[in-house]
Amino acid sequence: MATLLKLLSLLVFLLIPVSSQVEQLLYAGFKDVGASNLTLNGVAEIEKNGILKLTNETSRLMGHAFYPSPFQMKNSTTGKVVSFSSSFALAIVPEYPKLGGHGLAFTIATSKDLKALPSQYLGLLNSSDNGNFSNHIFAVEFDTVQDFEFGDINDNHVGIDINSMQSNKSANVSVVGLNLKGGKPILAWVDYDSELSVISVALSPNSSKPNTPILSFNVDLAPVFHDTMYVGFSASTGLLASSHYILGWSFKINGPAPPLDLSSLPMLPQPKKKQTSLIVGVSVSVAVIVLLAIAIGIYFYRKIRNADVIEAWELEIGPHRYSYQELKKATRGFKDKELLGQGGFGRVYKGTLPNSKIQVAVKRVSHESKQGLREFVSEIASIGRLRHRNLVQLLGWCRRRGDLLLVYDFMANGSLDKYLFDEPKMVLSWEHRFKIIKDVASALLYLHEGYEQVVIHRDVKASNVLLDFELNGRLGDFGLARLYEHGANPSTTRVVGTLGYLAPELPRTGKATTSSDVFAFGALLLEVACGRRPIEPKALPEELVLVDWVWDKYKQGRILDVVDPKLNGNFDEKEVLVVLKLGLLCSNDVPAARPSMRQVVRHLDGEVEVPEDLKKPGDISQQEGFDEFLHSLASSSFDKMSSGSNFGNRDMDSFLSFANSPHSLLHRGETR
Repeated sequence: MATLLKLLSLLVFLLIPVSSQVEQLLYAGFKDVGASNLTLNGVAEIEKNGILKLTNETSRLMGHAFYPSPFQMKNSTTGKVVSFSSSFALAIVPEYPKLGGHGLAFTIATSKDLKALPSQYLGLLNSSDNGNFSNHIFAVEFDTVQDFEFGDINDNHVGIDINSMQSNKSANVSVVGLNLKGGKPILAWVDYDSELSVISVALSPNSSKPNTPILSFNVDLAPVFHDTMYVGFSASTGLLASSHYILGWSFKINGPAPPLDLSSLPMLPQPKKKQTSLIVGVSVSVAVIVLLAIAIGIYFYRKIRNADVIEAWELEIGPHRYSYQELKKATRGFKDKELLGQGGFGRVYKGTLPNSKIQVAVKRVSHESKQGLREFVSEIASIGRLRHRNLVQLLGWCRRRGDLLLVYDFMANGSLDKYLFDEPKMVLSWEHRFKIIKDVASALLYLHEGYEQVVIHRDVKASNVLLDFELNGRLGDFGLARLYEHGANPSTTRVVGTLGYLAPELPRTGKATTSSDVFAFGALLLEVACGRRPIEPKALPEELVLVDWVWDKYKQGRILDVVDPKLNGNFDEKEVLVVLKLGLLCSNDVPAARPSMRQVVRHLDGEVEVPEDLKKPGDISQQEGFDEFLHSLASSSFDKMSSGSNFGNRDMDSFLSFANSPHSLLHRGETR
């Protein structure tokens, strides 16, 4: 039977005249299929047994396989999309079966060379073009990871995607008793009825096509398709990895796709079993046996001594666990030449992972750091499951004895503060600044409302906003983040954060909330617009605290005087006013008077106008513990918490003197 199907597959191509348009194809396995019949890129390959393998069990990989010639997808007379049908056998084998590893997609696109980066976008799109009408991409995804960013229904679903990774319609594969992560072949049918404008998807564990599809969707594909389109498959791996296989494939224009018989298709490779070499010595002298025993003892002693000791709690953490040796090699032994920066919690190194050649940032927590094992576990648990285009993605982690390491996406353009203060190497335009502000707002809205738990960042500031190679803003450093269930009361036993961004209620209550994040975001808004830090010790007394200075200029009707002079007047006045007013609103002393991040995003998007007249920030009626907090900062880690500000003893005395004066918003008990 297998031989007969392969002969039929060959005859399909021999019977089609060279000058005519290809309307049908059949691959009963891919053995001996050359480049003229299938175009592969990325890590896609055809294995010896004739299986098409799109990706393997390695993170951050991508594979494409397309028929090399385009199909005529529209009627040349009517311009209507023709009916088409495809059948294919797929199998997904995750590295960790319970976690999955993203999925693959049957794809129809204008090009067979998709310019996508390996990530959760299945090799189809990037974050910058997701949802664009100009993509002209149709896909049926078979996904094994629930991505909250795309609104996925679960981690075992099939979805219809048009120009976006957010499915137009999706279905739970479990309802037909199938598991995409099961590592077993599944036969799929994708049919488009041109007369009814209906796309349908059917799945089966055997060769019989079900009478009822698992998914149907009414859509006219004419706006999506060009006259000719390429047909094939795409897959990628992100933090989690899977091997994605296609065992056989058929496709036909204006008719049912040629049937596939699962029993005649190539079989999936069996997992490789580790074999232990046996050393047999029959007639060996006693001296040789003793030497051999000593050598083996030394080998295992060194291996155990250098091994990564894994404790029980580490097995419950989600993201990928790297070996210490892998990260040491990636950073060239943590050399100073690879050092990106140094903060209160340790050093950050640039690295290149040896297998995938992906550039990463490795945060190595120092032994002297106060961020111990408890905070480290909290950071992994919190950001390991967070996925948003404006968050710095955690790729993995490592622990070896006292060394604690986190591996992040590498941000090519560093942190935002380097482009705002002192003498920046490049002056960001207002367009870039406003885009970055909206990026950070979107990230905070996701942390506060878009995830299954509320995530409080607790250290929002310019140095924790990182810029990728396209100058998109990404919020990073969740070392101070704490999670709590929606509706619960968050609490902490110590006040953490950076002076100038701390909400005034924090020293009194010791409780971080979403409102305290909003206060810090208000400080960020003002410093991005003004090009100045929230507290500037070298400034004039009336300009020391940025929010005070902006408020005074607002009362005088000269608020545009505070705009960063490095912009040379090149800015959108309406957008600047929105940002400055929002900065004052978010900096309100009363938590209840501050807007939520959802309200902030609506103001920034122009959906809701910012109030024309602002009220003066209210006074704090209680200030127990705040003066003590300021003096504790002076005697402990003020330098670390000032985000790089070079405060000397004279500056500290000046600041504390000013903080107790009636002119400062920090001193709320007196009349201004």
